[in-house]
Amino acid sequence: MNLLSPPSSQLEIEVVFDLVCPWCFLGVRRLRRALARRPDIQAELRWRPFLLNPDIGAAGAQRQDYMMRKFGGEERARRLHATMVDLGRAEGIIFRFDQLGRVPPSVDAHRLIRFAAQHGLADKLVDILFEAHFTLGADLGDPSVLATLATRVGLERTAVWHFLAGNLEADAVHAENLRAHRLGINGVPCFVMSGQHGTAGGHAIAGAQESEVLERLMDVALAEIGEF
Repeated sequence: MNLLSPPSSQLEIEVVFDLVCPWCFLGVRRLRRALARRPDIQAELRWRPFLLNPDIGAAGAQRQDYMMRKFGGEERARRLHATMVDLGRAEGIIFRFDQLGRVPPSVDAHRLIRFAAQHGLADKLVDILFEAHFTLGADLGDPSVLATLATRVGLERTAVWHFLAGNLEADAVHAENLRAHRLGINGVPCFVMSGQHGTAGGHAIAGAQESEVLERLMDVALAEIGEF
């Protein structure tokens, strides 16, 4: 320990998100950039599932049909994709929407993140799942794909297969999703920042905010608990 270095401020950040949401990928990448600029802040990220498509079913949905229903037309969907590509490029993300054949259910992916959290690997797995889905077209509803990606963060493949074959953590994912709605969170990403151990209250902000905005919110949260 360097006695000349100031102590790190402790901050808990709840990230409410869905892995099939490109805005969430963008928002998490911006959060990472904000934290990289603030080595004085020791942040603990807590990943809270939000199901954008809770009724989508195991087969998922064909992406073209899904986009037509959600945005009301192919042209509007095309403009949205173009916007996301431009925004992503600025954050080092190469969105490849043309590689996505379907919108998969995301419950199993969220379950897997909770499993990874038990091994201290959730942060790494979230990044890998986002990257694989949106830049390589990986199907996050396919257990074999999830198992392969999980091994890249150091999880044992057989253990992952066994976990995914069951239903562990599914109830917790649905409960967290319900909790988010009860808290008034209707869109993602949403970031909730509070003191260590979840100080009551906290400061929430929705949307894929610029990293500078997230950084200011960190300072507000820390100032309120006397850490800054």
